[in-house]
Amino acid sequence: MSFKVFSRLTVGTLRLRPPPAAFRASTSVCSLAVKHDRPNRRFTVSPGSEADCAVLLYRFTGDKEVDLMSTYVPETFRGHGVAALLSQAAMDFLIEEDLKAHVSCWYIKKYIEDNPLQRYTQRVID
Repeated sequence: MSFKVFSRLTVGTLRLRPPPAAFRASTSVCSLAVKHDRPNRRFTVSPGSEADCAVLLYRFTGDKEVDLMSTYVPETFRGHGVAALLSQAAMDFLIEEDLKAHVSCWYIKKYIEDNPLQRYTQRVID
């Protein structure tokens, strides 16, 4: 996964599995870009219009510590891996910045359980 830094905004593009036909009808994009909005401490994906933005929010709780607070995906795009894409970007951010995280969001907890990579699990604070 590559990230390009533009000022304080980071954009990463990750490939998802091909979406079902009903999802393809609503969006012709097979890869979605994750934007890391550092000043607002959030990751976003816009599978449709900007109004249909999926969001993962975090906050700093210490010098090298964050709380991964919540994810939101518009109902239209649920079940297509968008929250997983946001979670992966957040976990990769922890690794890149050498951060530890409290995980308040139930979905991100599930994502880490479903993807028990040591590089992810060693970043989580109980």
